[in-house]
This record gives sequence, structure tokens and C-alpha cells, in this order.
Amino acid sequence: MSATVADVRTIEIGAGTAVVPVWEPGTASPGWQETEWRVFGADESRPYGGAWSGRPGSLRLDDYPYDEVCVMLTGVVALVDDTGARREFRAGEAFFVPRGFSGTWETVEPATKVFIALP
Repeated sequence: MSATVADVRTIEIGAGTAVVPVWEPGTASPGWQETEWRVFGADESRPYGGAWSGRPGSLRLDDYPYDEVCVMLTGVVALVDDTGARREFRAGEAFFVPRGFSGTWETVEPATKVFIALP
């Protein structure tokens, strides 16, 4: 059976299923807060994605488990790798985080993005 326009989904904050990722103790800064609004791919062994919102804080990432495409809608985030190199991304910018990235994700100011995770 082929897909129809009824199968097309809007990707936005509040659409889909709210998921609050659980991270290992000690990896997130105090007050770390994020929510994913998954609109496709409930099975994390297959591609999934939707919208994401986060409050300022940081999260330590060791050997990131999947490739991720991000498109910033609002706010500012930064990635800092284990060498100390830092890149910031702002509203309107898109970026790719490769599987295996190790470093820190910083939400510099309240932010939203659209994302696709590719396990």
C-alpha cells in the first residue's frame, strides 16, 4: 500500500510523542532539561526524528551512538570535542553529528531544533 498525504506529518514542538531521554548519572549538568517530540520512528533501532527543545546546560557525550542531522529553529547550542575545539550553531543553521562523537553538548540559551537520528 502506498503512502498518502494523510501519512505526512508536521515536525514541530508539541507534535508526536514527547520523549525525555534518560542519560547516565553524572553526564548532565544540574537542571539539564530536554524533550524530544518524535513524529516518526518509535523503534530506536531504525531512523527516527522530530523536534527537540532544551534549556541551558550541558551534557557529556561519550561515543555518541548514532549519526544525527540537526536544523536549529531557535536559540544557540555548542559542541565541544575532547580536544577542546568548540563550534556554535544558531537558529537557521543545520549540522551533522557523527556516530562516535565524544565531547560535550552545551545548550547556551533555550533552543529548539528539528532532528533525524540515524542508528
